[in-house]
Amino acid sequence: MSDDRKNGKRKAKTKAKAKKVESTDAPAQATEPAAATPPPVAADGRLDKKTYERELAKLQVELVKLQAWVQHEGLRVVVIFEGRDAAGKGGTIKRITESLNPRACRVVALPKPTEREATQWYFQRYVEHLPAAGEIVIFDRSWYNRAGVERVMGFCTEEEVQEFFRSCPGLERMLVRAGIILIKYWFSVSPEEQERRFQDRLENVTKHWKLSPMDLEARQHWVAYSQAKDAMFAFTDVKTCPWYVVDADDKRRARLNCIHHLLTMFPYEDVIPRVAELPEREGEGAYVRPPINEQTFVPERY
Repeated sequence: MSDDRKNGKRKAKTKAKAKKVESTDAPAQATEPAAATPPPVAADGRLDKKTYERELAKLQVELVKLQAWVQHEGLRVVVIFEGRDAAGKGGTIKRITESLNPRACRVVALPKPTEREATQWYFQRYVEHLPAAGEIVIFDRSWYNRAGVERVMGFCTEEEVQEFFRSCPGLERMLVRAGIILIKYWFSVSPEEQERRFQDRLENVTKHWKLSPMDLEARQHWVAYSQAKDAMFAFTDVKTCPWYVVDADDKRRARLNCIHHLLTMFPYEDVIPRVAELPEREGEGAYVRPPINEQTFVPERY
C-alpha cells in the first residue's frame, strides 16, 4: 500500500475520532434550538405590517374564544385603559373589540360630568357601567381621570385628589372581592413620538376629531402629567390591582403585546359551540318577490 493511501486512512480515522469527540463533549448550549428569528421590521424600525396583520388575526381569534369562555363561565371583566394623549389606547381597544360580540363587550368612554354628576359621589357614574355576568367592559379612560387630567388642569382640589388616593385602592379591592376581574393598562409614549402623532392628526383631516382642545392644552404640561402619573402609581399600583405598562412608541407592537398579555390573564378554553350544518330553508316556491322597479335602490356608483 502506498504511503499516500496510508496517510489518507490515518487522516480519515483522525477526523472520525474528532467528530465523535465533538458529538459527545460539546457544551449543552450547542444542542439547544436556535433562537427564534426576529420579526421583520419596516424601514423606520417598527414592526413589519404583514407580520403585524398576521399576528393580529391570530390574536383576534383567541379573543373570540376568550369572550365565549367569559360568557360560559358567567365572569365579570373590567379592563381599564389609561395613558398619555395619542399613546394608542383607542387603537388597541378598537382591535380588541372589532371581532367581539358588542352585546357582551362594551366600551365606556364618558364625557366630562354634568352639573348633576359633579355633585355625586365621585365613583358613582363609573360604577353604574360595571359588567353583569358574562360581560366585558372596557374603560377608555376611567375614574383615574381624577389623578390625571383633573389634577393637572385644576378641575378638582388637592383635597379631592388625596381623598381619591385614599378611596381608590379600597374600591378596587372591593370589586375584586365581589368577583370582578379588574385589569389596568397604562400606555406609555415618549414626547417625541407623541409630537409626531399630534402633527399627523393636524395634517390628516380624518384624524382631526382625535385632537381636542384639551389635548392641545395638556401638551404644555408634560412634566406635570409625569409627576401626576408617578403619584397615581405610588398609591394605586397595588398587588391586588397592579398597573401593567405598555411601551407604546410602536403602535403595532403595543397592540399585539397588550392583547397577548390580556389573553394570558385568563385560563380560558375553547367553548365556542360548533354548528355541524346549516338547516334547510323552508320552501321558497310559496314566495313571490314584488317587482324590483317598485323599490328604491341605492345608486351603484362603484
